[in-house]
Amino acid sequence: MKREIALRMTGIQQARLLSHLFPSDGLEAVAIGLCGHGAGTRRDTFLLQRLELVPYEICQRRRDQITWPSEFLLPLLDEARTRGLWVVKFHSHPGGFDRFSIQDEAADRSLFPFVYEWTSETARHASVVLLPDGSMFGRTVDRDGGLVPLATIAAVGDDIAVWHGTGAHSETPEHARRHAQLFGSGTVSRLQKLRVAVIGCSGTGSIVISQLAHLGIGKLVLVDPDHLEEKNLNRIIGATMADARNAALKVEVMKRYVDALGLGTGVSTFASDLATPEAIRAVAECDVCFGCMDGVEGRHLLNRLASFYLLPYFDLGVRLEADGLGGVEVVCGSVHYLKPGGASLLSRRVYDIEEVRAAGLKRTDPAAYEEQLRSKYILGVPEDRPAVISVNMQIASMAVNEFLARIHPYRHDANHNFATSRVSLKHGEAFTEAEGEPCRLLFRHTGRGDVTPLLDRPDLSE
Repeated sequence: MKREIALRMTGIQQARLLSHLFPSDGLEAVAIGLCGHGAGTRRDTFLLQRLELVPYEICQRRRDQITWPSEFLLPLLDEARTRGLWVVKFHSHPGGFDRFSIQDEAADRSLFPFVYEWTSETARHASVVLLPDGSMFGRTVDRDGGLVPLATIAAVGDDIAVWHGTGAHSETPEHARRHAQLFGSGTVSRLQKLRVAVIGCSGTGSIVISQLAHLGIGKLVLVDPDHLEEKNLNRIIGATMADARNAALKVEVMKRYVDALGLGTGVSTFASDLATPEAIRAVAECDVCFGCMDGVEGRHLLNRLASFYLLPYFDLGVRLEADGLGGVEVVCGSVHYLKPGGASLLSRRVYDIEEVRAAGLKRTDPAAYEEQLRSKYILGVPEDRPAVISVNMQIASMAVNEFLARIHPYRHDANHNFATSRVSLKHGEAFTEAEGEPCRLLFRHTGRGDVTPLLDRPDLSE
C-alpha cells in the first residue's frame, strides 16, 4: 500500500499564514515552517510547530515569483537538525494559479538540496502553495529532487479545513444524496475521504459510529477493549443476545454493523485500551477523533494525543444522578470540541489531575484503588441496566452535528462560541460556552508528534 504524506496545522497558524502571504499588494510572499512528524502504518504527517514569516523587505517580490536570501534559513536549519524537525516552505500565488509554476520548480530544486545538507538524514521536507481563497496544495521534495504530492493538508481551529491532493470531488453516491442536498456535494466528498477514530464503542460510541457510517465516512478506526455483556444490550447499536452469550468484542460487533450497511466505510479495530502504542499510532494518523469514554484517564490521554498530533477531538459525556428516593436528580450530557493549542478537558475542569492520578491507580493497583470512592453509571444507585439509550442518542447526535458544523460551518454564530455544548433533560435547557484560554499543561506539546517515549509517557515505551 502506497504511503500517504500529510500536513497539519492549527487554525491560528493558518490565520498567520494567510495574513502574511496575502498583504493586499498582489505580490508573492513566503514563510518557513518547522514541523514535528508522525509515522503511522499508512501515512507520514508533517505537524507544524513553529512558523517564521520571511520579512517582505528582505525579499524580491513579484506577482508570479519571489526570491529571498538563504541566510535567513540558517538558524532555522540549525534548530531543525538539533530537534529532528522537518521543514516546509510556504508561499502564495496571489493570482490564484492552482498548481506549481515553472518558477516554483526552479526555486524548489535550488532550495531543498541546501536544506537537506543542513538537516538529519531521516528528515523530509515540503513545499506548499496558498491561494487567495485559503486553499492549499503541496508536495514533498526528496534529496534527489523527486516530487510527491501531499495527499492531505488540514488546518484545525474553530473550523476544520481539509484539502485533498486528488483534485475534483468524487460523485455523490445515491445513499448520501439527501445529505448532499443539505450540506452540498463538497461536504459529502470530504466525509468520504476522512479517517475518523472512535474511542469507546458502548453507549454513545456505538451511536456515533452508526451515524458516521450512514453519513459515508471513508474509514473508521475503533478502539475498545471490552467484551459485550447482556447488560449492554439496551444501549449498543447492532448488539444481539447471541453477542452477549458469546462475549463478542464490542469493536467487532460494531465492525459487523458497519460492514453490513454496505455503504463503503472501511473499519479497522483495536480490541485494547487506548494506552497501547498500536492504538495510539492508529488514532494519530486519523483526521478526527471522538472520545466516548466514561473514564477520566482515557479522556486525558486522548486529549494529550490530540495535542501531540494536531487532531480535532470531540468528547462526549453523559451524567445521571439518582436522588435516593426512586427518582433522578440529574440527567444531562455534554459535548466538548477540543482543538490543538486551545483549551483542554483539564483546563475546562471536566476533571482535575488528582482524578487522573486516581484513575491510573485503579488500572495499575486495583486493590489500593478499592479504598477510594468508586463511581457508578448512575451516581447513588448500583444500576447495571440504566435506561439511557435515548439520552445517549441525543448526546451522540449533538456531537456528530458539531462535527458537521466544523467541517461545513452552517450556524449563524461563529463556531468559536460553541466550544462546549450542554443539555439538561431535567430542566429542559441547553447551554453553550465559548472557547477558553489555552491549556497551560498541554499547550507545550502542540504538534510534537512522535517522541521517545510515545507521548512522553514512560508507560508507552516501545
